Amino acid sequence: MLSKEKINRINELANKSKQEGLTKSEKEEQKELRQQYLGNVRKSFKNQLKGMKVIDPNGKDVTPEKLKQMQKNEKKH
Repeated sequence: MLSKEKINRINELANKSKQEGLTKSEKEEQKELRQQYLGNVRKSFKNQLKGMKVIDPNGKDVTPEKLKQMQKNEKKH
C-alpha cells in the first residue's frame, strides 16, 4: 500500500498542475508516484481475483480457466 505521504504528494502535484503548472522535475516525480500507485492498485485487484469463484445460477462452478490456473499457481508459492 502506498504511504499517506505519497498519496498526499500525488494530490498536491495534481492541484498545483491545475492551478499553475509543474516544473520538469515535478512532472517526473508525479509520473513516478502515479506508476507506484497504479502498481499497488493492480496488485490489490489481482489479489481480490485470486480469491474469487464464479458460480452460475444452477450452482455450477464456471470460474474461467485462466483464473483457476492463477489460483493454482498461487497455492504452490
